[in-house]
Amino acid sequence: MNRIGLIAVSVLLALMLAASTVFIVDQRQVAVVYALGEIKEVITEPGLKVKLPPPFQNVVFLDKRIQTLDSPETRPIFTAEKKSLVIDWLVKWRIAEPRQFIRNNGVDLRNLENRLAPVVQATFNEVVTRRTVSGMLATEREEVMQEVRKRLADEGKAFGIEIVDVRVKRVDFVADITDSVYRRMESERKKVANELRSQGSAESEKIRADADRQREVIIAEAYRDAQKVKGEGDAKASALYADAFGRDPQFAQFYRSLEAYRASFRSKSDVMVLDPSSDFFRAMRNSGAAPAAAARK
Repeated sequence: MNRIGLIAVSVLLALMLAASTVFIVDQRQVAVVYALGEIKEVITEPGLKVKLPPPFQNVVFLDKRIQTLDSPETRPIFTAEKKSLVIDWLVKWRIAEPRQFIRNNGVDLRNLENRLAPVVQATFNEVVTRRTVSGMLATEREEVMQEVRKRLADEGKAFGIEIVDVRVKRVDFVADITDSVYRRMESERKKVANELRSQGSAESEKIRADADRQREVIIAEAYRDAQKVKGEGDAKASALYADAFGRDPQFAQFYRSLEAYRASFRSKSDVMVLDPSSDFFRAMRNSGAAPAAAARK
């Protein structure tokens, strides 16, 4: 029984020893083998690998994929015009020299990011101070990113990394300047709006005056034409009346009397006090004479 237990323990120890000497390298990782605190080997090829058991050799894995470093804080940067800008940036990087990376930063990627962020910020400060605001906002942004990437490429070699890309995410004024810019833009827009309103009012008055003038002209011309037609009609009527009355004077006198009666008695409530023997009622007194004269005619 003791012999079987000894064999079992021996096999277990052998398995543990074998497990400590075998490790797997993922295709997304780099394996760094240490021998008594010194880097012995860097393994970049994925697969099953073998090493000496601890404490003779230890293995550390590093992520070899592309990493992203975002600007940790937004500090104002002065342009060539002494205007303050806030620039948000990001840097894409990956481990290029594992030995150099570990010597300078250890195995924690956060150590590298804490050291690299100030370097990137300082580089942006140097590059942006030679540019104008309009250049940073539009025309020279690509040149700025390329120049910063070129400068960081040399700095990255000291850290054991490769700078893959540098991007500017946002360029903006600081809060105080932004408020003043917005206020100035608002005042300019209001000024333009007021100018457009005044121009519209002037154009409206011009159109309204022209319409009123045309209205007066049309009314005057219409009144003139109406009076002309009315005058022609009155002239023809007068000619007809004159011709008719000239043929029969008594009928003319009778017709004028009827018109006088019509003008006098417009309403049933009208009352007139006159002498019946006056000339006003002559046509009524001689009502039979007029029809007789008309019959003779």
